[in-house]
Amino acid sequence: SDCKWKPYAKGGLFRRWYGNTDYVVKWGEAGDEIRNFKKSSGANFQDYFKPEITYSAMTMSQFTGRYINHQLFGGGGGGIVPTQHLMYLLAFVNSKVFDYIIMPMKSTVNFEVGQIGSIPVVFQNETTTNRVETLAKYNVDLSKVEWDFFEYSWDFTRHPFIKAITKYPNMMDIGNIYLAECYDIWAGECEERFEKLKANEEELNRIFIDIYGLQDELTPEVEDKDVTVRKADLGRDVRSFISYAVGCMFGRYSPTYDGLAYAGGTWDDGKYNIYKPDADGIIPICDDEYFEDDMVGRFVEFVRVVYGDSSLEDNLRFIANALGGKGQPKEVIRNYFLNDFYTDHCKIYQKRPIYWLFDSGKKNGFKCLIYLHRYQPDTIARIRTDYVHEQQARYRTAIEGLEKQVAAATSTSERVKLTKQLNKVQAQDNELHQYEEKVHALADQMIKIDLDDGVKHNYEIFKDVLAKIK
Repeated sequence: SDCKWKPYAKGGLFRRWYGNTDYVVKWGEAGDEIRNFKKSSGANFQDYFKPEITYSAMTMSQFTGRYINHQLFGGGGGGIVPTQHLMYLLAFVNSKVFDYIIMPMKSTVNFEVGQIGSIPVVFQNETTTNRVETLAKYNVDLSKVEWDFFEYSWDFTRHPFIKAITKYPNMMDIGNIYLAECYDIWAGECEERFEKLKANEEELNRIFIDIYGLQDELTPEVEDKDVTVRKADLGRDVRSFISYAVGCMFGRYSPTYDGLAYAGGTWDDGKYNIYKPDADGIIPICDDEYFEDDMVGRFVEFVRVVYGDSSLEDNLRFIANALGGKGQPKEVIRNYFLNDFYTDHCKIYQKRPIYWLFDSGKKNGFKCLIYLHRYQPDTIARIRTDYVHEQQARYRTAIEGLEKQVAAATSTSERVKLTKQLNKVQAQDNELHQYEEKVHALADQMIKIDLDDGVKHNYEIFKDVLAKIK
């Protein structure tokens, strides 16, 4: 295709069959960007973009082969480009027999190309070969389905807590759906997928142990820790649900639309028929209910619209319990958005966030999120006039009210409590005053950005008003 950016297999975490599709590289026309890069070896161009096996070259652990197509490979992700029987070879390299043969040859942390290429591949008969290839294809499909349930997959459609509604409509009381039930459905699917993949891998091990005559050396059993599809995890999966909800708030996703609803280009209102995204693409995160449409308010509304009124309190309690922390559900959820959401987001997107946090500092004087693909040159000006100034006015009102309450307090304990609140709001107001000056300076510039420059470059332009990425 004519696409400037191409998928790139770069190794990655311990994972078999499919996945670790995290990177793209700037390809240019006919690979000119790569060919002309001074550190490029120029090797393997004839083998790019074919169906092939990639693997994590640098690891102290077992060999992990993954199926790829239409991708480059190299560096930390080597490539095996067979002329035939790709699935058979994929099954073989992911077997205990392959590890048994290659591990004594491995003198460093790397799997070397020459070592891999020297290992003999034995075919027993057509029936066995067909069975191996069928199992391998099944394992690739199982792993791809699991990988695609997480939003960093290029083929992500909708969150599993949303898919549970459409997959099992007869089990759901529309307008009164419980997230706990959706999680249980997801957990059951994960368990079934995990056990099936494990059983398939053990059958493949038996086949290859028999072919290579290693019955006295190896057993086919696979330990749970070596099965590379994930089981359900309540804390992780609820956090991913919150991330998906934020995407729906900005219009990146829609509960009734598969995949990306908006990532630049033409906005289509028809994709948002049950839940409408935030109108201006600016969502404040406050430590109190200063704005009706702040992050917590919009999140509660998302849960209400998608899952119903009757189940709302139970669903918020389920989410809060999964997050941990003390207090009422909305308080726990608010603390998560204030303190942990952005850290989680930057981790998911490997320090290349698509939602940007405008942050005044440690006092939480002002925070808001925007969506990179909805950024416009006047976005910062709107943040300043519609949100920062509004927050400053609220702080002034709060300070005046607290000063009067402190003066009228009749007990020492009440006066101490009110004074503490007053000091907090005054500190936030002072922080926001200094922050407003920085926002003002950027707002007046009406800065345009080019998405092709990448997140790192564009984030640096606004570093004085954005949260530091750790």
